[in-house]
Amino acid sequence: MVKKKYRLNPTSLKLEEVKHSWRDRMKKFGWHALTGTVFAIVAVFVVFAVFPSPRERMLERELEHTRLKYNVMNERLIQIEEVLADLENRDDDIYRVIFEAEPIPDAQRKAGYGGAERYKDLQGYSNSELLTQTAKRLDRISRRLYVQSKSFDEVIKMARNKDKMLNHIPAIQPINNKNLTRIASGFGYRIHPVYKTLRMHEGMDFTAPTGTPVYATGDGRIVKPRNPMSGYGRYVLIDHKYGYQTLYAHMSKVIVRRGQKIKRGEIIGYVGNTGVSTGPHLHYEVRKNDKPVNPVHFFYNDLTPEEYEKVIEISSQVNQALS
Repeated sequence: MVKKKYRLNPTSLKLEEVKHSWRDRMKKFGWHALTGTVFAIVAVFVVFAVFPSPRERMLERELEHTRLKYNVMNERLIQIEEVLADLENRDDDIYRVIFEAEPIPDAQRKAGYGGAERYKDLQGYSNSELLTQTAKRLDRISRRLYVQSKSFDEVIKMARNKDKMLNHIPAIQPINNKNLTRIASGFGYRIHPVYKTLRMHEGMDFTAPTGTPVYATGDGRIVKPRNPMSGYGRYVLIDHKYGYQTLYAHMSKVIVRRGQKIKRGEIIGYVGNTGVSTGPHLHYEVRKNDKPVNPVHFFYNDLTPEEYEKVIEISSQVNQALS
């Protein structure tokens, strides 16, 4: 039942019934409706601002699940990197050492891809840093795998040519020295025969009568040296490939010509006393990548272990070189 409202008439001092027109009722209704709408909007805004919606909660769970998956993937990438690093170490320290090949530089293995522009599409997200780090790690692994794959291709090729390579590497003494009495001076600092001071002797000297045959110590080709070689008299320089060269100096006669292919054990000339020399002998050098190395390390093909130890002992004595 609708209650009636009254108001006091100040003139007549009587209570009179308050009557509302339809216009007043509409205004009142509109005011209540507006107030209710504003309250509802404020309430909804507060609820959504403070409490996540079901969809937001679902998306948050999916995002957290994605982060966990990314972390698991990064752990697996770390394991893959460790395995790859082991393969790279084996490649450099075992396989390439066996085949006398230079290790691959780290700068080449771990060279990166393009700069920041490569990852700009991953920027602007809440997890951009995680995405970018993962993408960079994948790119580095891809690069290292590519380099390692090419390296293994090269190692396989070297393995197939192993016999050929072994034939080219110097492996015998350059003159007949079965009794090991012809080694006069070894590799290292020795007394110079003319200046009588300690100087680096980059080879070994073998004493022998003039005319003693000199043998090529590995397969190769007769070449001309890049720089003048004064003091060596008549000499032969053989390029054995794989970074190896051998030099035979002070010869009395050379019987090979430039460009000629040579086999190990083939006679290339005869011992003499030409150039800066104090007597008939052969000066013999081995070079690896243009650097002189101790020839005694390459006499393993025609010596027993006992003979090899004796050769090392003889050649290590500090005495006067013959050239």
